[in-house]
Amino acid sequence: MAYQIVFKRIYQPVHAEDGARVLVDRLWPRGKRRESLALTDWYRDASPSPALRRQYHLGEISEEVFCTRYRGELRDAPENLIPLMRHARQGRLTLLSAARDLEGSHLPILGEAIQRALYEEDEADRELASPPCFADQHPAGGASGT
Repeated sequence: MAYQIVFKRIYQPVHAEDGARVLVDRLWPRGKRRESLALTDWYRDASPSPALRRQYHLGEISEEVFCTRYRGELRDAPENLIPLMRHARQGRLTLLSAARDLEGSHLPILGEAIQRALYEEDEADRELASPPCFADQHPAGGASGT
């Protein structure tokens, strides 16, 4: 199943087609009042850790190292994706950030992790589903008498 996860700057106008609007930044966006954002949720736990964010913004680590470590943080705490997965299963999920460059932010990595977790959960559910019919393999009367 395909899930619709999109990225948007928190400063862009609210639209009805946004679906669930979840702010996934660790810090509150400057100059914004909560009432004006029409947020479904503010979920900090899925954003990069404060230490990782600080290292990246100070230039202590490269973008490649940041991406690798952030993927590791998401992998090590899969429970942090569950609330976002629930929103994605209900319809369109709009991940919001104050970042100027959304494609260069943590949002694509987070969106990819959510999609992967949803896919893995869907696959596990399919494997647990019972086959529709075993009638050909197990006769109704038990073992055949021939």
